Amino acid sequence: MADDEWYWCLKHQAVEPLEGCKAEDRLGPYATRDEASQALATVRERNERWDREDEEYEGDADSPSVLGG
Repeated sequence: MADDEWYWCLKHQAVEPLEGCKAEDRLGPYATRDEASQALATVRERNERWDREDEEYEGDADSPSVLGG
């Protein structure tokens, strides 16, 4: 086991080492316990950034249509 792998358990809302819940119930791996504890905030920030990027892309008049029309 790598000592630097930590996960955020969605089921228990807690940080876990590798020997925790099954993968489908976790986010990670993260390099530190602190990074794992911030997993939900990291996901939220990335989703917000991707949403902004999608809005910017959709507003680009020079970009090709996704539907090809």
